[in-house]
Amino acid sequence: MIIRAINAMRGPNYWSIRRHKLIVMVLDLEEMEQRPTNKIPGFRERLEALLPTMVEHRCSEKVEGGFFMRVDEGTWMGHVVEHIALEIQTLAGMDVGFGRTRGYGEEGVYHVVFAYMEEKVGVYAAKAAVRIAEALAEGKDYDLEADIQEMRELRESVRLGPSTGSIIEEAASRGIPWIRLNKYSLCQLGYGKNQKRIQATVTSETSSIAVELACDKEDTKFILEQAEVPVPKGDIIRTEAGLREAVDYVGYPLVIKPVNGNHGRGITANLNNWEDTLVAFHAAKEVSRTVIVERFIVGEDYRLLVIDYKLVAAAKRTPAGVTGDGKSTIQELIDLVNADPRRGYGHEKVLTQISVDAMTNNIIKEAGRTLETVLPAGEWMALKDTANLSTGGTSTDVTDIVHPYNVFMAERIAKIIGLDICGIDIMTSDISTPLHETGGAILEVNAGPGFRMHLAPSEGLPRNVAGAVVDMLFPPGVESRIPIIAVTGTNGKTTTTRLLAHIMRMKGFKVGYTTTDGVYIQNRLLMTGDCTGPASAEFVLKDPTVDFAVLESARGGLLRAGLGFKSCDVAIVTNVAPDHLGMKGIHTIEQLAKVKGVVPETVHAGGYAILNADDDLVYGMRKSVEANVALFSMDENNPRIKAIAKVGGLAAIYENGYITICRGDWKMRITKAVNVPLTFGGKAAFMIQNVLPAALAAYTRGVPLEDIKVALESFIPSPAQTPGRLNLFEFENFTVLLDYAHNAAGLRAVSHMIQKIECTKRVGIIAGVGDRRVEDTNEVGQVAAEAFDEVIIRQDKNLRGRTETEIIDMLADGIKMVDPNKNVKVIQKESEAIDYAIKNAIPGSLIVICSDVIPDALAQVQKYKEEEAERLNGFSRDDIPNLQPLV
Repeated sequence: MIIRAINAMRGPNYWSIRRHKLIVMVLDLEEMEQRPTNKIPGFRERLEALLPTMVEHRCSEKVEGGFFMRVDEGTWMGHVVEHIALEIQTLAGMDVGFGRTRGYGEEGVYHVVFAYMEEKVGVYAAKAAVRIAEALAEGKDYDLEADIQEMRELRESVRLGPSTGSIIEEAASRGIPWIRLNKYSLCQLGYGKNQKRIQATVTSETSSIAVELACDKEDTKFILEQAEVPVPKGDIIRTEAGLREAVDYVGYPLVIKPVNGNHGRGITANLNNWEDTLVAFHAAKEVSRTVIVERFIVGEDYRLLVIDYKLVAAAKRTPAGVTGDGKSTIQELIDLVNADPRRGYGHEKVLTQISVDAMTNNIIKEAGRTLETVLPAGEWMALKDTANLSTGGTSTDVTDIVHPYNVFMAERIAKIIGLDICGIDIMTSDISTPLHETGGAILEVNAGPGFRMHLAPSEGLPRNVAGAVVDMLFPPGVESRIPIIAVTGTNGKTTTTRLLAHIMRMKGFKVGYTTTDGVYIQNRLLMTGDCTGPASAEFVLKDPTVDFAVLESARGGLLRAGLGFKSCDVAIVTNVAPDHLGMKGIHTIEQLAKVKGVVPETVHAGGYAILNADDDLVYGMRKSVEANVALFSMDENNPRIKAIAKVGGLAAIYENGYITICRGDWKMRITKAVNVPLTFGGKAAFMIQNVLPAALAAYTRGVPLEDIKVALESFIPSPAQTPGRLNLFEFENFTVLLDYAHNAAGLRAVSHMIQKIECTKRVGIIAGVGDRRVEDTNEVGQVAAEAFDEVIIRQDKNLRGRTETEIIDMLADGIKMVDPNKNVKVIQKESEAIDYAIKNAIPGSLIVICSDVIPDALAQVQKYKEEEAERLNGFSRDDIPNLQPLV
């Protein structure tokens, strides 16, 4: 079997609107296509022996063991790979269950689709599942545990930590969108100007001074002492000589810890002799240049969590340890504890497995024991110096018993340090008694405190501490999103996007928008190229200066990774025409419509899906839309328009020469199409069709009709405003029209327009695209033959899988189908084709350039225009008004 491609979906996609995390693998079964599972001797037995837990896969049978029934009946290997990929992720601690296997459109080739939690793990699972299936088919042994462990380690290396993850989950549950900004824990909550950022449990609102202060334990201790907060007696040292002095000053028992440390690294507690103290000093020095020596406070370890200066949770922390039963060794007791299903690798579960490391071995050795020692019944033995959950410790929720004085003290400490999210470590014998009465002390104040002990304590009530963070960042009435209008379709997307951006910019919004030409922030081009995928959408949504987004969304990005946003306020579908068919498993126009239909399905319930009522496939999308539906049509008598009017719905129509919005039976005329420059005096019907949904979208966003009118009438098509979209250049003796038309539908729309332009001859420069079907390229040739008196065939820079000769022949064949005697010239280089057409233009002719590299073609035509202007428009001193004569 051969894996042709693996893509990771990260948003609403062709396979599922609601399941955003999907791996889509294109798998060629090769000879395995002829070997379903019931024709492979022993396959079922080997599969069940390797993965017995797959008995839980119900599959289409919807009963336990259903998938094994399918294997017995005979199913294809793509289906098997799908289920293996799901199961091995579950075995690695990532329980996923959604999968689909569908034909790709070629014999023996399938789309294998399955859910993932972490993208890198999902990609690994795809590859591993194929290896496993091949080994099972061939009867070879397979080391499954190696894959499981590799996936666990991959997960831990890329996943968000439990604290960050809890905040993200809480935000998502409230409909707050989020974006991960780096491979660590830096995340953005909200979009555009309304965004907030978090990094672990530090937020964009957290004081950097407070963080710096909390990270400096010496300064923290000094400030708390000044505020009469009880802290342990201690000193800061850097050398062994300083250590000796500190020991003499503080006295045993001691605790030694690095000044700049976290997660318990370098901390050693309950030191009672010089030898152990010296070892602990060097351990702390490995973490920090300066070391704290403090009096060891006897009592229990508590963590108080203060968020937005209010106590939200408290937990008692217990170091990793075991309790003897009088017959098991320490190692056996550790294994027994680690068998607890709540314990896992890293952060995969609520508790972490206890590892036997240098710290553990030292503690056991100091107790005069080994791992083979049998611990007496009932005796508890600590295996770590600190109570961190990440080293196997446990936590007990004590929020409800914290004494009011201790609550007051914790909230006051957070204010003194200035931390909006603050973890306070306390050592005391009883948290339900005021600290000054127990003789306890504040050990540390932590910036970025971990939430895990509060989210899932070993004992007691879990606390939704992440909710307090989200409440602080987005209190009631504070918006997290910005308006998003998404535009899709086969043709007209870019023009509609640009027009909408212009309308909203004139209303005072700071607009970010994506197009096939690039990404624009406040009308400044910041990225060039085809920017219609999810990465470009996120670029806009991450920009903190943007308060309105208009996002062109093309099929390529949707199939490659899904949408770059979870939901939008308005979606526009301009049309669906046969383009890009035969690519990425999309072979029919109905499948293409399903791809485009993803966009309107993401409109939230109160928004609008704006659909083309003149296009059957687009109109059909309304059945899958949960939002309001509005229609647009070039025909006011379209029955679909009349039907929506009867129910009081919204529509935009072209009637009696007007661009008109209809609400129910009421017509609200905006302006005549001839007054809209984009329509070229009403000649470009397809441009009128682009204006209608743009005007309707603006109306749904509350833009007054008068403002829409002004915006439509001030949007001037030009190389700067609409590059490559009907850019018209009037030369002295001829006219040049440059357009991006790259498929038959787009070229036909241009053809209808140019028939209304008077000229002596129509010359068209066209090209074919190598990854299109033969019939699609033939059709481009046919349309060109009907539209132009002379056709110049050039070639795209990127041949996309075909030779120049093949593409040229397909275009020529299409031309011959219409007119075998058509004047056709082949000039493969676009710049040379443009030079030839312009230099040989006859008076009154119209040259239409269908370009794929718009900037280059524009620059070339503009150069000719500039040269003509210099020749025709030169002036002398006598032509300058009021110019004083030279002395």
